Amino acid sequence: MNTGGGIALPTFRCGAHRPVSMEGTMNRLSTWPLERALQIIGGRWKLYILCHLADGPQRLSQLQRGIPVISQKVLIQQLREMEEHGLVRREVYPEVPARVEYSMTELGESLAPIIDQLQLWGIHHGESMGERDKLLICERFSERIEANAA
Repeated sequence: MNTGGGIALPTFRCGAHRPVSMEGTMNRLSTWPLERALQIIGGRWKLYILCHLADGPQRLSQLQRGIPVISQKVLIQQLREMEEHGLVRREVYPEVPARVEYSMTELGESLAPIIDQLQLWGIHHGESMGERDKLLICERFSERIEANAA
């Protein structure tokens, strides 16, 4: 056992992981932290959605306009998964018709520097492969980090 900050943590060789069922979650999450993180933020649309939510609360229709190639069914599925994993908050306002807004939770916002670093690595990789001009960059996380640092 390793100790991290006085807490005993189980250790194992890389690859010797097993999924564990989390009550109330849609997906089975790995006990291996790296794989768990990738399971939570992985998927075709999650980072796009988080990029849009970094600007502030958004209604479903706003997210659909911002990511026009995603179907409503898939968008709702991805939002539900992120809500179950604590990254996104869904707020229903008691209005007629009902108004629903999605926003990032504190846990979701904690991903901003990680997503920024992933994006920087992606830019580096694109440049290394001679494909810099093909990249679509989400500047919302970088701007947000710089604003919080000031």
